[in-house]
Amino acid sequence: MPELPEVEGVVRALAPVASGRTIRRVAISETVIRSKEAGKEAIVKGMPVGQFTSQLAGWTIDSIERRSKYIYIHLSREASCRLLVSHLGMTGAWFAVGSVEDIREQKFRNHIHAVFEMEDGGLLVYSDIRRFGELRLLTCAEDHPSLLEMAPEPFDDEAESFFIHKAETPAFRKKAIKEVIMDGRVISGCGNIYATEALFRTGIHPKRTAGRISEARKRQLFREIAAVLRESIDAGGSSISDYRNINGEAGSMQDRLQMYGRKTCPVCGAQTAAVQIAGRTSTYCKKCQH
Repeated sequence: MPELPEVEGVVRALAPVASGRTIRRVAISETVIRSKEAGKEAIVKGMPVGQFTSQLAGWTIDSIERRSKYIYIHLSREASCRLLVSHLGMTGAWFAVGSVEDIREQKFRNHIHAVFEMEDGGLLVYSDIRRFGELRLLTCAEDHPSLLEMAPEPFDDEAESFFIHKAETPAFRKKAIKEVIMDGRVISGCGNIYATEALFRTGIHPKRTAGRISEARKRQLFREIAAVLRESIDAGGSSISDYRNINGEAGSMQDRLQMYGRKTCPVCGAQTAAVQIAGRTSTYCKKCQH
């Protein structure tokens, strides 16, 4: 699943080529339409497909920003504003192209689910191989309360203190630290890849409960999370499987990962172990992480 660095990469590439352009019409795939008719919330969330497409026509993209793992596309028309929220799920990808044939990889062309035709003739295309992503049209973020529960951005001044406080609350102190730092209500944007890396860098076992980690070590952990997220942003994200930026380019952070997906520890040479935590596989070193 794309995490904060991958979403940041999409936003940085998408914003310059999409901002200021006006949507002429939106087409949604038959796959999504059939799923919605069958009662499934597939990609277009919170409203019928027809309502979604009709309400987007004629709106101009003012700006695009990232909030945690979400893409916020700010829209305007005359004196009104809307917010199109995009989550990439496991395999979502955006492309800014002249035609769908310009998308380089066939697997993305085969799974196009939303095509935004712009007034200037170009296209913004959303492709999603596994269809776990979402597009949600709102008046504002307050219309979808779960968006308001997200923790501060990990690079904000208050984020570290917020994490320390949250990790010590009854809701989290008895949970495995790996589960805690992957919870967007505690730290924004940190998923399995970067949680694995930060825990390895700090020598903390992923199953150790938050309440059994000293404040000093939790602060060290938070700072490693922020550091590895920044490092990945600079590297263009991790292209473990299907992540691409809007030009179809892969990131290179996967080449720098020390623990995620590794068979041996780069520090002590021991064989790594794996455990399931919150439904995700957590790789760790038995010797280096306690």
